[in-house]
Amino acid sequence: MEAKRNLSKKLIRLIEKGVRIVNPLSVDIGEEVETERICGEGVVLYPGTRIYGAKTLISRESKLGYEAPVTVIDCQIGPSVELKGGFFTTSVFLERVIMGSGAQVREACILEEESSAGHTVGLKHTILFPFVTLGSLINFCDCLMTGGTSRKNHSEVGSSYIHFNYTPNQDKATPSLIGDVPRGVMLNQPPIFLGGQGGIVGPLRIGFGTVISAGTVYRKDCPEGGKRINGSGRPYRETVFHAGLYRNIGGKVYNNIYYLANLLALRQWYIHARKPFFARQEMGTEMFTGALDKCEMVLRERLQRFRDFSEKMNLSVELGKRILGKRDQAICLSLQKDLAENWPSLEETFTRGSEATVDPKNRDAFVNTIHRTMTKEGADYTRVIQELKKDALTQGTAWLQNIVNHITREALSHLLSYRKTGGKRGSPD
Repeated sequence: MEAKRNLSKKLIRLIEKGVRIVNPLSVDIGEEVETERICGEGVVLYPGTRIYGAKTLISRESKLGYEAPVTVIDCQIGPSVELKGGFFTTSVFLERVIMGSGAQVREACILEEESSAGHTVGLKHTILFPFVTLGSLINFCDCLMTGGTSRKNHSEVGSSYIHFNYTPNQDKATPSLIGDVPRGVMLNQPPIFLGGQGGIVGPLRIGFGTVISAGTVYRKDCPEGGKRINGSGRPYRETVFHAGLYRNIGGKVYNNIYYLANLLALRQWYIHARKPFFARQEMGTEMFTGALDKCEMVLRERLQRFRDFSEKMNLSVELGKRILGKRDQAICLSLQKDLAENWPSLEETFTRGSEATVDPKNRDAFVNTIHRTMTKEGADYTRVIQELKKDALTQGTAWLQNIVNHITREALSHLLSYRKTGGKRGSPD
């Protein structure tokens, strides 16, 4: 009785709801936290758990802090999620996600069903589709990764892996698309394997079925997939570094556009295809709002980083006129100037919402099929998607790919120099 008198009203309320709090005196619940958004059924809070933020939501059977203390701030945590130790803020974790101890999951991450990570993993603005698995000691910010069909057949990132997302010219227009949205959401694609003790230098596109061997730092695109990649393929060399000078930015521009187009397709997927599944969950409306909010946050981040990159182009052009030869100037500087001058029109492509009106015929037919399948199979997201027939999968992929293609074409139409040069990727700066 004495111990209970020392507890906050919020802790007492959670205990009365059925939350198992192993050592209540070691658990801190912020005054702003709404206990109505924490389910009592099967939820366990281990010693050292700290929960803050008015937007925080914790669903049934979730467990926090089993291996080490946990801090959760404004996260939406789905059913049967295990956050075993670390710091988690402004992110969403869908059903059966598992994160090992020492994690640092910063803002705007979406971890979908049964994705997981080992210990000491850092994420920010990262989206993992179902089943994607990260090893330990990984820094994997500014990525979207898909691929795989189950927990046994999943895309994987090996331990001690890095997504290099910051350049010597101090920009972060470096998102990498590992798999893609139109095919990845169908949960039927070959897995992607990124071998441990390695890294990729963003922005890259890597296709389904790609295997990058352990110890490889990869710097190119492999969107066609199905390849095995060994070694760095990059001999050591010394060149003069000119701060602020970019060379051929064609590949970087295209990959940023394509990444944004995939994010817009993903947002439409959540609005039309995923929303019915959330509607059948306890506190599902709040979970859906949280997931859509994170998608919006990632979009804003990528646009801001792309905008910052475009603002560096005028300086690069002036440097290039003094430093580069005439041939390199002709290849490199026209696109840089084009990007700087036409950024407002380019940005509007991603903000005016035209993706919502693309291919309604395939969209509506596909969504109707999802509703019919849910009537038979229930509301288990991964099961329903994997029960869809080939024709439905083709319709859904066509709808999303048409969004990606529409946005990409419209964006590139504002960059005449890109179309003239073919936008070939030059050496990384």
